[in-house]
Amino acid sequence: MAETETKLISFTLNGQKLSVPAGTLVIEAAKQAGIEVPSFCYYPGLALQAACRMCLVEVEKQRKLATACTLVAEDGMVVHADTPAVHKARKDMLEFVLTNHPLDCPVCDKGGECELQDMTFTYGIDHSRFIEEKLHYPEEKWSPIVFYDAPRCILCFRCVRVCDEGMDVKALGVGARGVTSVIIPNESGQLACEECGMCIDICPVGALTSGTYRYQTRPWEMKYFGTACAHCSNGCKTTLSIRNNEILRANNRDHSGINGEFLCAKGRFGYDFTTNAERIRQPLVRKGGTLQPASWEDAIEEIARRLKQAHDTHGAAAMGVIGSNHITNEESYLLNRFARTTLGTNNIDHHRTADYAGLATALGSKAKDSMATMAQIEGASAIVLIANDATQQNPLVAWQIRAAVRHHAAHLYIIHAGPLKLQRQAAQSVDVPAGAEGRAVGWLATGSGDLGGKITGELEKFKEALAKEKDVVILFGANVRGAAVRNLVKFGSGLSGQTRYMSLGDYSNSRGAADMGVFPDRLPGYAPLSDANERGRWGKLWGKEIPPKPGVNARQMMQAALEGKLKALYVVGANPLKTFGVKAPDKIAGLDLLVVQDMFMTETAQRADVILPAASTYEKDGTLTNTAGEIQMVRRAVDAQGPRSDFDLLRILIHQLAQLGLGAAMKHRTPEAVLEEIRQNVRGYDVSIAGLLTGGTEQATSAPAAADGSYDVAADLVFSSQDDLFTSGTLGRYCSKLNSTKESKERPWSSSPTTQSWWSR
Repeated sequence: MAETETKLISFTLNGQKLSVPAGTLVIEAAKQAGIEVPSFCYYPGLALQAACRMCLVEVEKQRKLATACTLVAEDGMVVHADTPAVHKARKDMLEFVLTNHPLDCPVCDKGGECELQDMTFTYGIDHSRFIEEKLHYPEEKWSPIVFYDAPRCILCFRCVRVCDEGMDVKALGVGARGVTSVIIPNESGQLACEECGMCIDICPVGALTSGTYRYQTRPWEMKYFGTACAHCSNGCKTTLSIRNNEILRANNRDHSGINGEFLCAKGRFGYDFTTNAERIRQPLVRKGGTLQPASWEDAIEEIARRLKQAHDTHGAAAMGVIGSNHITNEESYLLNRFARTTLGTNNIDHHRTADYAGLATALGSKAKDSMATMAQIEGASAIVLIANDATQQNPLVAWQIRAAVRHHAAHLYIIHAGPLKLQRQAAQSVDVPAGAEGRAVGWLATGSGDLGGKITGELEKFKEALAKEKDVVILFGANVRGAAVRNLVKFGSGLSGQTRYMSLGDYSNSRGAADMGVFPDRLPGYAPLSDANERGRWGKLWGKEIPPKPGVNARQMMQAALEGKLKALYVVGANPLKTFGVKAPDKIAGLDLLVVQDMFMTETAQRADVILPAASTYEKDGTLTNTAGEIQMVRRAVDAQGPRSDFDLLRILIHQLAQLGLGAAMKHRTPEAVLEEIRQNVRGYDVSIAGLLTGGTEQATSAPAAADGSYDVAADLVFSSQDDLFTSGTLGRYCSKLNSTKESKERPWSSSPTTQSWWSR
């Protein structure tokens, strides 16, 4: 098989001699050579359809025209894609396509982006020989975000195939026959699916349209910004379409991201939180027991004064900082500096959704070559998925797994508690009790552990099958942490070839927060706080000595606040009361000061003394690191009306406190300057700026300065929020388009026994 993939053949296309790998389709060879061969039904990665007949070409020594989308290039073949016969065939096919197609381009949402419109202009179809009355069907609303206009449909079946093959949902099919054929949803008149919207984006005409964007504007009236999605940890690239400083649409316009054509429901429809009416737009300061509007100057001055007072009265040990999985790398880096050198405390932490530190430490110097990328999932010959429902929590990972199975016959092995949709693709699957995934990994590594006879027998077969695989990619969720991560690396190192690992987190910058050292006992790049050289290096860089004693973690901080041992708590983009399940009164009595930087009035913000409104991911510049360690830039697509970026808020506060004699002043004024400092000082982050600026990704390979092979955390510190396709922590509450769907309300893919069967229909 490897020989076939590398063997080159030569053939001639439009007079050009081309060399391509054996098995290449003529339509793909033409694309690579810059020769136009139009098509409607062909789409890379989907099954061949040959339904539209637009890609007809002439092949010498063949009597009939051939479809380039099914024609495999052969050695010595001579093909012509630009002859009078080919042009006439394409023109005739367009005449057939337009037989029932309404001429409503001026009101169609696809106007200006329509492939049929482009081909009609190219081939000059200005009349039709068909005089019969066009067939007409009323427009159908399949869901609040997917509409279908049957007369516009050209029956290319792209939507059916992407839903079936790419998404493995099978929500669409074809009804009736011949000229009366239409696309039909899987439930009478409505969709029951994952609401990903892939069918809308992949449609070459205006048959499928978005309920969030339709009839609002025209493509040429908008500006486009490619940026990273604000929701899950997979880091999909999304193109935001902006008009009048408002996001009107999100899609995967240029396919240049790590996700290619894929976007889930959150990436495509979860952008309207930016304009939600409940958003905090101005600073609030508690006076007389109630939160009241204040000026920026008064709010910052109040925070600086009271932080200084708490520090002077109770000492640095009584200060705490909780960071976020959603803010940028530059902001997490600045927050780390703010805690350790401005406040002088190592009481800094965040909600850890995956054990990134444990994996980096276990791999040590091998981290650079052993961290898997998203592309390597699709290219893998074998994939192991442990303790994660990738379909719901990491949808791009699930897409890549399905692509690997479909295109490369990869073998999928699963260890999980309860049923998963991906089990339909699995070669072997072991169902373990909830929370026992770590013990199952321990058994794989050591052959010991009490898991019951049935599970042990299944694991033996599982291990035997994996022993025959090579170059395995291992993906694991939050229930594999600490010692279980070390066992996983031990097991993986015994497999053939190069084993790669990916720890699957929850949110857009879960990995970045960890890489930037938002821990009580680790510095940026997972450098141990106990390492005096590292501590000295960072202290010198940040202008003040870092205390050597590790701080307390997030749960301990919340408990200390309730007990009155923690006097000041600074929370940035997090909701620790809800995340950690803390029962607290209306005011946390033990705290002298609670400051929250956030977009919405969360459970934690409701108890704050000062609230600073923060900009969202789509309203600021910086970088994010996805769960695979792939760094990419986020761009300010819209200007926040009122809120400011977390970067600016922290920078101003550091300056104010330095004026009061607390901490050192900071010379950097922009995220770009801080990124440069990160590149120069954080291990694994010395990446190409050019690669980031051009919209690509760069791989971070963070590994501790001194890897001792072990990093243990309390069992309740690393955990997943078990978000699904329609939730994203606090942010999901404020995405009205997502929450309008039937699927979002019913949550049919939840782990409830009564609803687990939605995908097995």
